[in-house]
Amino acid sequence: MDLQALALTARLALVTTVILMVIAVPLAAWLTYSRRRWTVAVEALVALPLVLPPTVLGYYLLVAMGSRSPVGRWWESATGSPLAFTFTGLVVASVLYSLPFAVQPMMAGFGGVDRRLIEAAFVLGRSWPGTVARVILPLSRAALATAVVLTFAHTVGEFGVVLMVGGNIPGETRTASIAVYDAVQSFDDATAARMSLLLLVFSAIILIATYALRRSPLSVWPKT
Repeated sequence: MDLQALALTARLALVTTVILMVIAVPLAAWLTYSRRRWTVAVEALVALPLVLPPTVLGYYLLVAMGSRSPVGRWWESATGSPLAFTFTGLVVASVLYSLPFAVQPMMAGFGGVDRRLIEAAFVLGRSWPGTVARVILPLSRAALATAVVLTFAHTVGEFGVVLMVGGNIPGETRTASIAVYDAVQSFDDATAARMSLLLLVFSAIILIATYALRRSPLSVWPKT
């Protein structure tokens, strides 16, 4: 059992989830309620990782983070270390790759909030940020919880993107999914089986939690 890879995966998933919750709340609120025509283009861009092959996204991120790119050069000059093949690079890649798993559940939740309550908040003098914080978020707790669960789980299961951007550096970029791949390549069936079983159980728990949230009385998702 590669405990180091498991610990790194948990840390990556936790950091990614925290960052995405900060980014996704205002972004999902804007996408849900904006009436601008180009909002649909932003929504499509956010959802792009759902259909784009992970290796393709990983390739473009690797090029963007490389020392020859403006972003890569700026980061290296500012921090003294490269962005690609580092934990920080993994976080950036994971945030972009898991963005739709945070935004889309929130959009579903925000879209189910009664518009009259939002209008009442405006009449009472609430600003837009205050309305989101005091009205929309409390009424979308199930959607927020679903976004947290899906974001964390999706980050744990990443393979193609993290392999392209981070490589396979023990203690720095080797995640649990890459460790399973390594064990199989090394014919270490025992380690591969143990780690795969652990990830399988984790995935099953995440699915149960997600469906339980969907059936919650606070959920705005339609029951099937």
